[in-house]
Amino acid sequence: MNSKIIAHLKPLENLNFKNRFIDLGGEYYQAKNPVPAEDPYLVSFNAEGAALIDLDPAESRRPEFVQYMSGNKPLPGAQPLAMAYSGFQFGVYNSQLGDGRGLLLGEVENQKGEKWDIYLKGSGQTRFCRGFDGRATLRSSIREYLGQEALAGLGIPTTRSLAIVGIRELIYRERPELPAVLVRLARSHIRFGNFDYFHYTNRPEKVAELADHVIQVHLPHLADQPEKYRLFFRFVIDRTAYLIASWQSAGFAHGVMNTDNMSILGDCFDYGPFGFMDRFKSGFVPNHSDIHGRYSYDRQPEIGHWNLAKLGETLTSLIAPNILQEELEKYQVAFNGYNSQMTAQKLGLSLIDSEFMEVAGRLYEILAAHQPDYTNFFRNLGSHRKGSLPELQKYFHQSPAHLKDWLTGYERLLEREDISPDEQQERMNRANPKFILRNYLADKAIDQAIKNADFSEIERLLLILKNPFSDQPELFQKMKIDPDLYASDTPESFLDSQVSCSA
Repeated sequence: MNSKIIAHLKPLENLNFKNRFIDLGGEYYQAKNPVPAEDPYLVSFNAEGAALIDLDPAESRRPEFVQYMSGNKPLPGAQPLAMAYSGFQFGVYNSQLGDGRGLLLGEVENQKGEKWDIYLKGSGQTRFCRGFDGRATLRSSIREYLGQEALAGLGIPTTRSLAIVGIRELIYRERPELPAVLVRLARSHIRFGNFDYFHYTNRPEKVAELADHVIQVHLPHLADQPEKYRLFFRFVIDRTAYLIASWQSAGFAHGVMNTDNMSILGDCFDYGPFGFMDRFKSGFVPNHSDIHGRYSYDRQPEIGHWNLAKLGETLTSLIAPNILQEELEKYQVAFNGYNSQMTAQKLGLSLIDSEFMEVAGRLYEILAAHQPDYTNFFRNLGSHRKGSLPELQKYFHQSPAHLKDWLTGYERLLEREDISPDEQQERMNRANPKFILRNYLADKAIDQAIKNADFSEIERLLLILKNPFSDQPELFQKMKIDPDLYASDTPESFLDSQVSCSA
């Protein structure tokens, strides 16, 4: 390892904590120590997460690591707190939220000046827990851990993780479960719901303080602007539009887009029953509790707008209503722009005009009609002029003319941009992953961990999903595994599976 890199890596006791949220005062949180965990053990350590906070990865091998990260031992520099917030859950306001099972240890600044919160999810009861046990399941912790790294590999803004620490106890959800602590890293843990909390308890001065805090810590270039709150709202709108366009491009559904699960910085936040589409179904719902499909894949752009409108309502003491509306109207324009750009990238194209929009629109019509594997359709489309056409045709055996007619229009777009087959494949392979976190693959890793205390599949998925756009032949050769086991269409028996909030 480069000696310069080694020089800035730190032991656990020397992390560069800069805890600014705690300075806002007790109305924003409950100061609280974690509840001790029984006989903690390391399930998985993420070296990429460690790099974000300048932590020496060798620290994971110290016995103290699981003691610090389970909450059994105070981490030097940390000031644990449970944040207060509320939120709209499935469209209905709930004032009784807050960090019921997690604690923000503090904010670490790395040598690049980047700031990352360290948060223990599953660290025991707080005053916001509403009678629950304050623990996270090992099942849900593994799923969130893998989901975060899967999106990070795809280049989608997201929270990250440092580790999963298991606990040798039993907790009860729909059945007895093993618990764990997920050590989450985030650029911020401030949610739309933090603003909801102070607005709906009629404390506009606290809304202003919170907005000033976000601006000071994350958007300092706005601090001296006369319309700083308007520009702050514009930033949140733009970043939210980008995030949701990224979800749509990847075929990802968050599952629970409540306002308390929306990051003020536009990062994918608080993974619950999320999922990547297998076959293309615009109404894909990964959450088995979402019986009305409020948070289906195709409604995510609309819900993004709805949540931003609710955030705008909390800012009415800072921004005039007509200005708020003007800014909110920018959302659809921003989303459409990002969505068009990402669709063009998926098709290996650059020119976005009416002809492109017509071809792209027709594509999603035939995808909806034939429901091919979303990920593998686009991956194989990138080399259809180099021999992968049969892989596409298998999805259209009932009406092969639909694909043929569409390809005629698509090839005209490739010709007018003078894109060779090699260039098309190269472009599209950069935008269309070969590997995604299919639900059945996550379930396999979870089952091995729970039934056999075998965490090897978690580690394999971390390695594969780190570079999802690459074929990675050397990696698979080293692991002595056939890449088709991770890249093939989801088997029929695992299609349309859903996830519960506790899993």
